[in-house]
Amino acid sequence: MKNVVILISGRGSNMQAIVEAKLPGVNIAAVIANRPNAAGLAWAAERGIAVAVVDHKAYGSREAFDAALADCIDGYSPDLVVLAGFMRILTPGFTSRYEGRMLNIHPSLLPAFPGLHTHERAIESGCKVAGCTVHFVTAELDHGPIVSQGVVPIEEGDTPDRLATRVLAVEHRLYPAAVGWFAEGRLTLDGLRVSLADPAPAPAALLVPAP
Repeated sequence: MKNVVILISGRGSNMQAIVEAKLPGVNIAAVIANRPNAAGLAWAAERGIAVAVVDHKAYGSREAFDAALADCIDGYSPDLVVLAGFMRILTPGFTSRYEGRMLNIHPSLLPAFPGLHTHERAIESGCKVAGCTVHFVTAELDHGPIVSQGVVPIEEGDTPDRLATRVLAVEHRLYPAAVGWFAEGRLTLDGLRVSLADPAPAPAALLVPAP
């Protein structure tokens, strides 16, 4: 059984998708937020999951906040840390502490469009497809080794909100699968490359038709 700690900043829809997937061999040890009013905390607590808050506003520097956050995380003996809409830039010291055992999902096909406003930027750039990427977290923002990607066609006349809705539906399938692969020991990290071992074949990419 692998202990998984999930970090959120808001409603944590990807956190909810992971919990509801009821992944074999996965114990959701805790959900931790950096905002006391994060809606996902109540959702997790209602399901008997331990919750905690490490309010970033209570700390004078990123380093101090990250140290407190790491202490809180480590109290749950995590095998894996999962960022699920956790809206903080993490320091190199924090990312190195969990190297090879911290995942994030980003709403673009990395390395394209790291950072914010990904859907708007993809549409403005004339891209034919958009999507999301599950990756291991490193000190460089949105540039860690890629575990899996989901692809969504961009429709004629698409808006960022419409595209975001379709991409989020793919995230809710892709992220639980990646967490499950980690728990099963099927992911091998070699530099910037991640390989997925079989037995049970599972695609590392999803092509989702536009509705």
